[in-house]
Amino acid sequence: MKQTVNAQWVDIFIYAVLILICGIMIFPYFYVFAVSFTDPKTYVAGKFIIFPEKWSLDSYRYILSAKSFLQSFQATAFITVIGTVLSLIFTTSFSYAITKRGMPGSRLLIMMVLFTMVFHGGLIPNYLLVDQLGLINSLWALILPVLTNAWSIFVVKGFFDTLPASLEDSAQIDGCNDFMIWYKIILPLSMPVIAAFSLFFAVTYWNTYFSALIYIQDSSKWTLQVLLQQMILQNETNVGGMSVVSMEPGVALPPETIKMAALVTVILPILLVYPFLQKHFAKGVLLGSVKG
Repeated sequence: MKQTVNAQWVDIFIYAVLILICGIMIFPYFYVFAVSFTDPKTYVAGKFIIFPEKWSLDSYRYILSAKSFLQSFQATAFITVIGTVLSLIFTTSFSYAITKRGMPGSRLLIMMVLFTMVFHGGLIPNYLLVDQLGLINSLWALILPVLTNAWSIFVVKGFFDTLPASLEDSAQIDGCNDFMIWYKIILPLSMPVIAAFSLFFAVTYWNTYFSALIYIQDSSKWTLQVLLQQMILQNETNVGGMSVVSMEPGVALPPETIKMAALVTVILPILLVYPFLQKHFAKGVLLGSVKG
């Protein structure tokens, strides 16, 4: 009985520590959310502590009507959707190709992919390559150079290796070629790993910052991350046509509420997508990494 009581106190202590850690991690997000919905008069008057006295959508109305924010949102949405689709197509097709042991040069391709896991050209060669391809100041510069990576290829290949070879043999007997086998048989059976890597790629493209900062010079093609960084650096919201404006006589939108509203707008799409893919997330990565 004494050991049971002690174990209970230990469990209570562990749960209390975990709740405290969760609270510390969640509080910044709650603060950003609360400030973004705070009424400008309340925030300017310094009445905001944790829960604002009055809620308002003025900051959201302003950023969603700002031309530069909408342009950045469209650019980010473009590279996220197109980039994710192309990355999935390239990763799954290439991974399936190198699982074919009878394909000439498959072992060489595997070694080349493995080489990129150990050695990397670096920033300057990447920039020179993008420049020579004529992709500077193009949104394709944020997609094509990062279509896939060695880790993704090996994990997906590991998943394909677990599929029974008899499926392909049966399909070949029915007259299917390699493309039809990949498209009609392999991909439908690979939904867990595809869902997992859809989330991986989508989050990566949505959070594109450093590449956009280097390759994109036109402010109308900035991604949301670059736009927010410029807003924070200037400590104002007058980047690319956005400026602090008066919603009513004598009342201006504070830059802080606009920044927080922009942050919530950037974070929200990923938060909405993740719950639908979460159940496939761990399963897909685990299945692909067992053999990989």
